[in-house]
Amino acid sequence: MDATFINAMKDAAGVPFYPVVFQGLYVLTWALHAAFVLLALGSMGLSIYGSTRQKNDPYWKILTPHLIMTGKISISVLIVLGVAPLLFTQVIYDSGWYVANTLSGAWVFIFIYALIIGYTMYYWYQYANKKGSSGNTLIGIVSFAILVFCGVLMHNFAVEAISPTQWMDWYAPNGVVDNSGWNMHIDLIRLGFMVSLMIPVTGIFMQNYSRFLSTRQDFEPKYLEFVKSLGTKMAVIGLIISAALFAVWMLKENLLLHPLSLATVASVVVLLMLAMINRNSYLTTGVLVIVALLISGVRELIRYNNMTGIGYDLYGYPMNLEWETIAMFLLTFVVLGFTGVAFILTMAWKVGKTEGVYTATEGSAVARLSNASLAIFILWIVVYFGWGMVALFKNTL
Repeated sequence: MDATFINAMKDAAGVPFYPVVFQGLYVLTWALHAAFVLLALGSMGLSIYGSTRQKNDPYWKILTPHLIMTGKISISVLIVLGVAPLLFTQVIYDSGWYVANTLSGAWVFIFIYALIIGYTMYYWYQYANKKGSSGNTLIGIVSFAILVFCGVLMHNFAVEAISPTQWMDWYAPNGVVDNSGWNMHIDLIRLGFMVSLMIPVTGIFMQNYSRFLSTRQDFEPKYLEFVKSLGTKMAVIGLIISAALFAVWMLKENLLLHPLSLATVASVVVLLMLAMINRNSYLTTGVLVIVALLISGVRELIRYNNMTGIGYDLYGYPMNLEWETIAMFLLTFVVLGFTGVAFILTMAWKVGKTEGVYTATEGSAVARLSNASLAIFILWIVVYFGWGMVALFKNTL
């Protein structure tokens, strides 16, 4: 396929900043999104197993509802974080996303409703487990299956978006146009690798869970040792499986010896050693973040190679610098975003470290961050709508 028509379809208004910056933001935000996808699936999958053990095992009785809550929160976060990488890739690879929506339009609609149903059933699963319902495991399995199905659909959209050489064959096989929207294309090796990552991610989370609660007196040391041991086993076994699948995937993509692939493998080896020793799970998590960014970078490398291979000029995308937009984005992302996240994380840390009910005192870090977040958010609303009104009247009057 020739990329002449793809280059011609670029937005005439161009992009507001250098395309490479959007590439970097895409890599960053996808890594964050994927981390919570994997944690959601891993914690929910493990909680389903725990729901079958909690009647006879006191440790699973404590751990299972905590895993369910972790999965529920992770789904909320992954949905919010999932918007950013979608927008960034749409800015510089808009043709790929629109083609995927054309090829699999029916699945796109199904994805939205399936996600709503799956997440709603998750709440049902949590309530049934809390009440000790005998059917809670079945409800959890159905919810888990629906959410995994949503993940498979997103994988399908991604595969289609990065396969420009096959677009015409998929859209018009044998010269006959297929506009049904039921196209489904799965790369089993790539999908298997991505799904396998939920095992080590959940394992390292459980190492952190054990370390975090070790300072509290209301959790037995034997229980925390049980969680720590289980997390270590999951992390080690999961990393070995994921590493093998990653090697096969890179071999298939002819990128096994690429510097980015080698850096990823080296980072996974370091992560494996840290997870196995488990002296400081917070340090292990830091290396996990690096691995996630490298994997996200590998995904972008594959997309970039596929698109430039047919002549798509990413860095030649028309650019129209809009400093006002850039300033607004940075203020939103850095000032409002960082302050809000700092407040949430600080509050969560304090609540988790406190036995019973935590109350933020006047002048505490939580209280100051809360007030700052609220003040900045109100100011942001005023600036956002005020700026919008000025632009509206400036261009219409």
